[in-house]
Amino acid sequence: MARQNGIIKLKGTIGDITFYKTQDGHLAREKGSLDANRIKNDPAFQRTRENGAEFGRAGTAGKTLRTALRTLLLNTADSKMVGRLTQSMVKVIQADQTNERGLRNVIDGEAELLTGFEFNIRGKLGSTMFAPYTGGINRVSGEISVDIPAFIPANMIAAPSGTTHFKIITAGAEVDFEAETFVSSNSESAILPWDFSATAVISHVNNVTPASTKPLFLAVGIEFFQQVNGSMYPLKNGAFNPLALVQVSGL
Repeated sequence: MARQNGIIKLKGTIGDITFYKTQDGHLAREKGSLDANRIKNDPAFQRTRENGAEFGRAGTAGKTLRTALRTLLLNTADSKMVGRLTQSMVKVIQADQTNERGLRNVIDGEAELLTGFEFNIRGKLGSTMFAPYTGGINRVSGEISVDIPAFIPANMIAAPSGTTHFKIITAGAEVDFEAETFVSSNSESAILPWDFSATAVISHVNNVTPASTKPLFLAVGIEFFQQVNGSMYPLKNGAFNPLALVQVSGL
């Protein structure tokens, strides 16, 4: 892979070189010489086929989880989150000790490995919110909860420049990775001033299916706002809003 320099940027293929644009700039690479049919059938590429099958499974699982949390992700995800989540899902699949290589999946893997995943690399929950909180996943009742004692926002939340207000957002999700379906619910606090006045106690309960046997997820995040002439505006289009998976119960 090479980076294109100069005033004129190329797109398309010239000879064996393909020119294309990515978020990292204009790049160029040599066309692959392998035949697709050979990769599909040649025994020498058995490992390649196995890796491809599991990578595809990881991508599908990541999409299902993202869809379950879509309402929160609209304002909290960085541009490379999809790729990072897929890589994390690959690790979950590789932890499957039940199925053979190439057939491993999320259900028989270790979904708990997703605990701590940050959806916005530019604004991580772990380096933004220092107020103590208690998360809970109750499979019997289907309640996925967060309790945050009163705290001083200016002391316990590292807000980006320009912040005047914020709100706490949470979600509980039950994800069936095999059927590619989910049940989820979200909660949010009122929009609160980012100052030295103590908040009230914040308690969220997000309900999913009672007695579920599917992986359950608890996500916690923050959205920042700037007040201008009495109106609230998302700060920098949510560029620094954090959201993370703080608890995962995989079964």
